[in-house]
Amino acid sequence: MKILRSILFVLAVILLATTARAQQNAVKADVPFDFTVGDRAYPAGEYTLKSTSYDAGIIRLDNIQEAIAGFVSSNPCANGAPSKETKLVFHRIGGRYFLYQVWTAGNLTGHEFPKGRAEVEYASNNDKPEFVVVAARISR
Repeated sequence: MKILRSILFVLAVILLATTARAQQNAVKADVPFDFTVGDRAYPAGEYTLKSTSYDAGIIRLDNIQEAIAGFVSSNPCANGAPSKETKLVFHRIGGRYFLYQVWTAGNLTGHEFPKGRAEVEYASNNDKPEFVVVAARISR
């Protein structure tokens, strides 16, 4: 029983350290196309994405050039191996782009964004979504 408690304690410390590090770092990317997150559309431009300090599931999305900001909810997603690059992953459906995931290099977990009404509608009327990856970088 002591061994199980020790293992659980170590896992909790690792998860908390990963969450704290993710909250301190922002991800910056130059998105070359208009896109949608949830039910809100954003123009092409340079964006910063950062977890809020009060809820790691809420991401602040800032357009640097146009002073456009928004808060979007996300769910954690995991990979079997640490991400090799910092990136934004989009679904392209019928010529429209929808932000799907955000990954930070070296992390096993990322953020996945729920589908909005427009994405669900486009997905039902078109083929399967294509994945489009936009390179990003870590910023403080």
